[in-house]
Amino acid sequence: MRVLTVNVVEKLIPGPKETGFTAIDKRPQPGRVHVGELGLAGDRVCDTKNHGGPDLALYTYADEDANWWADQLGRDIPTGLFGENLRTEGLDVNGALLGEVWRIGPEVEVMVRAPRIPCITFQHRMQLPHWVKRFHQAGRPGAYLKVLRTGSIGAGDRIEILSKPDHEVTVALMFALEDPVKMQRMLDSGVDLMEEMRANAQRVVARG
Repeated sequence: MRVLTVNVVEKLIPGPKETGFTAIDKRPQPGRVHVGELGLAGDRVCDTKNHGGPDLALYTYADEDANWWADQLGRDIPTGLFGENLRTEGLDVNGALLGEVWRIGPEVEVMVRAPRIPCITFQHRMQLPHWVKRFHQAGRPGAYLKVLRTGSIGAGDRIEILSKPDHEVTVALMFALEDPVKMQRMLDSGVDLMEEMRANAQRVVARG
């Protein structure tokens, strides 16, 4: 399990008219990049209402899922196209549990916090009809990470799973908002959750 590329914004580009400019255009960086509590050095967030902050410091997407999309769409999915900060190899990002902790390289430690929720900016980036719906139906959202220990990371860094919480709610399951039994077990486990994820799980349980 390793990091293939570390990506930060290349330049701000026009997004949909509702949002203005966007920082979704991420490109691979040479060498090592510092990781702080709010993400990678040199990166940007334009829509601070819906993106960024300590719980959404890094967006990670698996190369295996990008390759699946390449087959589905009949086009390349170059690293950074989805706005991901980290493109990984050999790691089941969507199968990670909320609250799971990884070490990336020799220093950085992160916690899996939430799935990526597609938005109109992402649809504008892809220029595909009904992209938000299609992305959601595929169940391959990738994961947002919180930085627990700062440091630097670079392409080729090993990723090690340090701990897993005592529940069964994966990034993919949280994205699908299904299985009230597993959601209740997660809530009962005492795992550290974002308030939005806790509220979503509670809604699934209530309608269960």
